[in-house]
Amino acid sequence: MNLSQASQQRLELLAQDSGKRVLLPCPMDRRALDFSSNDYLCLAQRGDLVEAGHECAKRYGAGATGSRLLSGNLECFEALEAQVAQFKNAEAALVLSSGYQTNASGLAALLDKSLWGGVEPLVFTDRLNHASLHHACQLAGVKQVRFRHNDMAHLTELLNKHADSTQPRIIVSETVFGMEGDLLPVEQLAEIALQHNAVVYLDEAHATGVWGPQGRGLGALAHPAIDALKTMGHWVIMGTFSKAVGVSGAYIACSEVFKQYLVNRCTGFVYSTAPSPFVVGAVAKALEIIPGLNAERAALQSAAETLRNRVHQLGFDTGLSNTHIVPLVVGSNTACLELKSHLQQTGIRTSAVRPPTVPPNAARVRLALNTGHSQAVFDQLQEALVRWKEAA
Repeated sequence: MNLSQASQQRLELLAQDSGKRVLLPCPMDRRALDFSSNDYLCLAQRGDLVEAGHECAKRYGAGATGSRLLSGNLECFEALEAQVAQFKNAEAALVLSSGYQTNASGLAALLDKSLWGGVEPLVFTDRLNHASLHHACQLAGVKQVRFRHNDMAHLTELLNKHADSTQPRIIVSETVFGMEGDLLPVEQLAEIALQHNAVVYLDEAHATGVWGPQGRGLGALAHPAIDALKTMGHWVIMGTFSKAVGVSGAYIACSEVFKQYLVNRCTGFVYSTAPSPFVVGAVAKALEIIPGLNAERAALQSAAETLRNRVHQLGFDTGLSNTHIVPLVVGSNTACLELKSHLQQTGIRTSAVRPPTVPPNAARVRLALNTGHSQAVFDQLQEALVRWKEAA
C-alpha cells in the first residue's frame, strides 16, 4: 500500500462515522451571519488595527527574518511583551506565533523533568482541556492526573492523595473552555494551588479580551491567593491574539526568570521564526483598545444569556455554557453535521464539533457570539432552529 492509498483508506473510515473534515470558503460578505468565528469583539476588520499593522511592517518589514534568538528580536517585540505583561498584571511576557505552539512547547518546557532536577512533576489536568494541553503532556512524557471538569473538590481530593509526595505539583486548566463555553472558578483554584504549593498554568485563549477586569482575562483578577502565587512564580498564563484580539499569535505571561527559562528551553520559541511585524503592530493597537470595551463585553454576555434562554425553550441542550460560547449539544456526529448543514442552507455559518475534540456522543454545533451579531441575525438563527425541530 502506498501513501495515497493509505490516506484514502483513512479518509473513507473517517467519512463512515461522519468524522471527515473539509475546508469551506468563508466569504467576507457573509460575516454578519457567521457564528463560527472567534473574532468575539469584531476587531479583525477595524481600520485602526490594520493601519497599525501596516505602520509596523513599513518600519520593520513584512517578516522578522529569523527566530528571536537570531535576527528576529526586533524592538517591536520587546515593546509588545512589555505591553502584554502590563495588560496581564504580570512581571514579564513572551510572544509566540500561535496558541497551539505556545501550549505544546511552552507547557512541555514547564513539565520537563530537567527543570525539576530530574523529577517527574505531578500534573493535574481538567478532563476537558484543549488538545494542545494534552499534547504538551505527551511531549514532556508525564502522566496526567485528570480531575473531573471544573470540579475543585475532586482536584483537592487528588492533591490530598499525593500529599506525601515530594514531586512538584502543576495544575493545568483553561479559564474559558472553548467547547463547553463555561468558566473556571479561578479564585478557588488559586486558593487550592496555594495550599498545595502547586504551580498553575492557565489557558486564556477564549478569555483574553472578553473576561476579567477590562478584558484582561480571568488570570488578571486581583485576589490574595493569586498575588501569593505570582510572588512565588507559580502563576503562568497563556493566551492568544487570534480570538477576541482579532489578529494572530499568542503569549505567555509569567515571572521574569521563567520567561528567560522559556527563551532557552521552549522549542516552539527557540526554533521558530518570530511573527510578522504586521502582527505585532496590530496586536499592540488591539491591546490599547480592549480595556475600553466594557460596554461591548457586557452586551456580548447579555446576548449569550438571551440566546441560551431562547434555544432552551426550543428543547436544545447548551451544556454548561455561561459565556459567549453557546454549544447546541446534539449527541451523534450525524445529527451534528445535519444541523450544521441545515443552518448553512439558511446562510448561517457554525462549527460542527465532534469527537475527539469533545467526548464520545457529545457532538455539538458551536455558536460563537460576537459583538457584530444583530437582533435580526439572532431572529434568523432562531427561525432556522425552529424549522429544524419541526422537521425532526
